[in-house]
Amino acid sequence: MKRLLSTLAFAPLMALAALAHAQGHSDKETQADIERHRAMAAAHEAAAKCLESGKGHDQCMKELQAACKTLAIGKYCGMKHVH
Repeated sequence: MKRLLSTLAFAPLMALAALAHAQGHSDKETQADIERHRAMAAAHEAAAKCLESGKGHDQCMKELQAACKTLAIGKYCGMKHVH
């Protein structure tokens, strides 16, 4: 199940990377985008593990925001969902 979720999480990221490349980005820029997306995915995985560990939602969101400070726009690291 975890492998399926990981695969599903990375599929859109790879599509975005391909789209960015098709829009005229250099290989270096595309590689930087890929690395940023992987770092964002890792930050979200850490947030999920934080919540699983029993830490409070506010604490986990603070950690996510700190991890994503230079990666994405907005306070949710490029991802917002309903609560």
